[in-house]
Amino acid sequence: MKVKEIMTTEVITTKKDNTVEDVIKLLVDHNISGIPVVDDENYVVGIITEGDIIYRSKKLRIPSYFTILDSYIFLDNPNTVQEQIKKMVGYKVEDVMSDTVIVVKEDETVEEVATIITHKKVNRLPVVKDGKLVGIVSRRDIIKAYSKS
Repeated sequence: MKVKEIMTTEVITTKKDNTVEDVIKLLVDHNISGIPVVDDENYVVGIITEGDIIYRSKKLRIPSYFTILDSYIFLDNPNTVQEQIKKMVGYKVEDVMSDTVIVVKEDETVEEVATIITHKKVNRLPVVKDGKLVGIVSRRDIIKAYSKS
């Protein structure tokens, strides 16, 4: 079975310059847990999920460090604090979204997609044709396909 046979073709999307509050409303209104972020030509440029939004409520994690002779030696990258703060206070989708997105082609098999979903620990994958978004396949879509066969 191919992805194009089970994917959702009417995909709710958002743009990078939309607000996080707009996305929250879409997630709640449509009872979904993530939305692809697309540009004006419908190319996938990111994804924003419940996890990205919940991140805003987490505690800030300060990098571990120790001092030697009045110098600070960080055990973690101190730039991660800046990234955390940006994501925690982000107002626009581009501040909060994940910009590394795994996409699949519509002619891939359901087994290939199920393998990606389980190995990469993601809930949904945007489906592209010639690089443009044509659908989305989620864990639920795969389960529905199994129930029909």
